[in-house]
Amino acid sequence: MRVKLTKTFTFEAAHSLPTFPEGHKCRRLHGHSFTVEVVVAGEVAPAKGYLVDYANIKAAYEPIRQQLDHHHLNEIEGLENPTSEVLARWIWDRLKPVLPLLGKIVVHETCTSACEYEGKP
Repeated sequence: MRVKLTKTFTFEAAHSLPTFPEGHKCRRLHGHSFTVEVVVAGEVAPAKGYLVDYANIKAAYEPIRQQLDHHHLNEIEGLENPTSEVLARWIWDRLKPVLPLLGKIVVHETCTSACEYEGKP
C-alpha cells in the first residue's frame, strides 16, 4: 500500500525580501509565524504496517527548525533572499539526505499563502 505522511512544524522568524520593488511592504523587515509541512511518501512494508515513525521525521527536522526559529532569515547562508520558494528548497536540500522518503515540503508564510516544493524534476 502506498501512503503519504505529513508532519507539521512551526517557527517564528523575521525576513525582508530584497528583490521586491522599492516601497513594497515585503521589502521591509517583518516577521511571520511560519508553518512547514514535511511530507514523506512510499510503500508500507506489510510486516511493519507503517512507513516512517513520525518521531524520525521530527528528529530529522529539528536541527533545521533550530537554525530558523527566532532568527533573521536573511542572515542565514543560502537564505539571503528568503522567499517562501527559496525557503522550501533550502529546507528540502537539508532534509532529503537524512529523510530519503521525502516527497514534498510545504511552507506556509501566512494563513492563506503557501509554497509547495517537490524536489528537482
